[in-house]
Amino acid sequence: MTSSAKPGVEALLDDFLAYTLACTRPSSAQAQGTLASGVRYTWLDDGVLLLEPAALTQTTRSVLASAGIHGDETAPIELLCALVRDIASGKASLECRLLVILGNVDAMRDGCRYRDDDLNRLFSGRHAQVPQSHEAPRALALEQAARRFFAAAPDASEARWHVDMHTAIRPSVFEQFALLPHTGAPLSRVMFEWLRDARIAAVLLHTTKGNTYSHFTADACGALACTLELGKVRPFGQNDLARFAGADRALRQLVAGHSGDAAAPLPRVFTVIDQITKQSDAFELLVAADVPNFTPFVKDTLLARDGDYRYTVRHEEERIVFPNPTVKPGLRAGLLVIDTTDSTLAALA
Repeated sequence: MTSSAKPGVEALLDDFLAYTLACTRPSSAQAQGTLASGVRYTWLDDGVLLLEPAALTQTTRSVLASAGIHGDETAPIELLCALVRDIASGKASLECRLLVILGNVDAMRDGCRYRDDDLNRLFSGRHAQVPQSHEAPRALALEQAARRFFAAAPDASEARWHVDMHTAIRPSVFEQFALLPHTGAPLSRVMFEWLRDARIAAVLLHTTKGNTYSHFTADACGALACTLELGKVRPFGQNDLARFAGADRALRQLVAGHSGDAAAPLPRVFTVIDQITKQSDAFELLVAADVPNFTPFVKDTLLARDGDYRYTVRHEEERIVFPNPTVKPGLRAGLLVIDTTDSTLAALA
């Protein structure tokens, strides 16, 4: 930090998590400044921090890194705040514009997933359908933050990135996996190579547009966007961050402008072919309560029923992801995917 750094700035950058959880808001004089490294910082909102390198060019990459869209998914929040601290101290290099977002801050403070509604189902304008929800204003604010950030980014391919980091409620056959939003654009080899560098074992491809934050930034902001599922939900301070070393290293390389390990294999790929929707409170999901993500089921297996509705496996093998019978009626209670690794990797642009 510069010798002229004002009291409170060190707390903001050295422990952005504690600063945010404490409901601290900087004075106008402390909200922005320049560090000894030349990095410029700007506190924009509760849990929203912009970091920029000393020199910006017309090709400088812009990276939005978010965590805590679900307030109880703490490990990625801790990783992201450690990156802020290391950039501020000069331990980590910054060669891009970096927007750090801690998503559902109120839920983080409460130690819960969300208060009224799943924040990651309220983007792309869906927040307007639930105006009384506690999460609705935050969804709008995060949309606006992304739009403003990427409005100043180059239009060039691969200049806009969004990495949204999560942890899963349940175990998974593939402990760390990614979800890519559907925009209709060709899949990016650069994104798959970055996921390889992050040691992501599997990639799930959506086939319709959704209401997640990464869907919003891909569709509305033109970002190369992904959602990372990095392990299990645990309380703050109880995470073994060494388990997330691959994603942490890849994110740091991305913001530093470095490349990764081209020798590692690309992830396996699965494509969504259907979803199970909870239609009423009579809904039954006919799988074990602790079934892992990506568990395979054979053809003709009955997976769910809800009144006259039935979901039966139609392919020789389908795998279930995010099974959750406790969602509100009308929401997704599970995704069904099939392996499309060979065809997808062969078609990468």
